[in-house]
Amino acid sequence: MAETTIDTILGGRVTIVQPAQGYRTAIDPVLLAAAIPANAGEAVLDAGSGTGAASLALAARCDGARVTGLEAQGPLVALARDSAAQSGLDGRVRFLEGDLLAPPEELAVGSFDHVMANPPYIAAGQGNPPPDAGKRAATVEGEAVLMDWLEFLLSRVRDGGTVTVIHRFDRTQEITAGLSKGGAGGIKVLPLLPHAGKAAKRVIVQARKGDLGDIRTADGLILHEADGGYTPAAEAILRGTKALSL
Repeated sequence: MAETTIDTILGGRVTIVQPAQGYRTAIDPVLLAAAIPANAGEAVLDAGSGTGAASLALAARCDGARVTGLEAQGPLVALARDSAAQSGLDGRVRFLEGDLLAPPEELAVGSFDHVMANPPYIAAGQGNPPPDAGKRAATVEGEAVLMDWLEFLLSRVRDGGTVTVIHRFDRTQEITAGLSKGGAGGIKVLPLLPHAGKAAKRVIVQARKGDLGDIRTADGLILHEADGGYTPAAEAILRGTKALSL
């Protein structure tokens, strides 16, 4: 691994060791973790865990929850394990190297209470892929496309458990259709707006496996004030302990 930096999230409660160049942790994994309704003793799977930001943020927020991260890039798995140790969370968070198309045997079908993912946003063959290989793997679909991610998540969560994804807002319909087709319902859609009056660019979608409820769309969370700073609502989630209610 090339040069790394040591950074923090959640107001300094979690340490992240990450590459100095290429894909670096932004606010998306922190928002994703805040939306997971995990309780003490429950098991959570983070697919595509990268350097561990979502996994570690969830463990820091939900005392007693056990989190497993699955990541295809071996160097990032090593950094995530280092981050867990430096954050004092290696007792409750583990990171495995593996491909969701051929997952490790220990990730048994239906064995998690909650599953979450921050899949690549850009569909294969579209857009301009970043030149950095790590950033490209994190942002552009490879062999596994969005439907593969959703099918994997649905296969690993127990009946009644939740599936939560953060993604591009313009792919919301693909996500809700995939979750419904896979037997999940009671779908909640939370648009993430960069500023008041601006169109959403990101979205958090959450469903419950086996639920028959309809799709509900919330008004959305405004992330930034006019001056570029975070809104009080976003600040309380990103740097405080407030959960993100869908």
